[in-house]
Amino acid sequence: MQKIFSSQAWRAFRRHKRGRRALLLLSVLFAAALLAPVWSNDKPLWVKYSGRYYFPLANTYNETEFGGDFDTPADYSDPLVRRNITTGGNYAVYPPNPYDADTLNGADTQPDPARPSEHHWLGTDDRGRDVLARLVYGFRDSLLFALALTFITTVIGVAAGAVQGYFGGRVDLLMQRFLEIWGGLPELYLLIILSSFFNPGLLVLLVILSLFGWMGLSDYVRAEFLKNRQADYVAAAKSMGVSDGRIMWRHILPNSLTPVLAFLPFRISGAVLALTGLDFLGLGVPDSQASLGELLAQGKDNLDAWWIGLSAVGALTVMLLLLVMIGEGLRHAFDVRAES
Repeated sequence: MQKIFSSQAWRAFRRHKRGRRALLLLSVLFAAALLAPVWSNDKPLWVKYSGRYYFPLANTYNETEFGGDFDTPADYSDPLVRRNITTGGNYAVYPPNPYDADTLNGADTQPDPARPSEHHWLGTDDRGRDVLARLVYGFRDSLLFALALTFITTVIGVAAGAVQGYFGGRVDLLMQRFLEIWGGLPELYLLIILSSFFNPGLLVLLVILSLFGWMGLSDYVRAEFLKNRQADYVAAAKSMGVSDGRIMWRHILPNSLTPVLAFLPFRISGAVLALTGLDFLGLGVPDSQASLGELLAQGKDNLDAWWIGLSAVGALTVMLLLLVMIGEGLRHAFDVRAES
């Protein structure tokens, strides 16, 4: 078995300083983005009102709970609610950045888009929404979408390539012809057509992109299976009566995953760029949902508001650069010519 699952590969990756540091930094940024509701939200972390404690992040409270007039969910940016929960011995603890991705601050006096200030660290967009909040939530959703898309397309691609490479012959020939036809379909046009039938969203985009994103990987897995199925350990397993499925899963697959693992960071970066491009063209998620592509589109439409485009470009550059460095480290770890 190759050194895919061995500690030798992990030691080789750790010796690659850029890859190791990039993985650590991306993990920290991703963890901070996942915790965005804790430090970038328009709801208090907790409230003490009339001797009772409330936790708005976990529960929904009506305005009447805090001395309001309406039996509707409390708007914590409303001046009356804010005054009630911060005076008379009451207090509220707000996140460091007290804005959600779609928060509209009616107390702002600057015209939108507003420059960076002490209230909005990266300014606001043309609708008055906090750019930092939309950047963080867009970063989180982009990575989650990319991880989900990479997982789905990797599973499909590995399964298709394994069947082609192991059985070969007529099975391989028929699947190759299917791949040629399926790969020739105009993916962008299909997205435009389907977007007119379905409301755009991450789930719809995930399904559509998953239908086409697995084909590139299946070629590498097919080549590995074609090579490894002739190995002596496969012949020995067949002579012992081991089933084809068990041979593929237990014997050939672990020795054929080198290209799969080495290309994972690049597939993730490709998924991020695909989602960003669709959002930029208006074919992705709704405008109300935070996305890096929507921020790029706003930066293009508001060239004088340099902070919008610069924030989106900076976030994409950092994310893609870290993924490329991680991919470089993985290639080094799986290189058979690397020192043990």
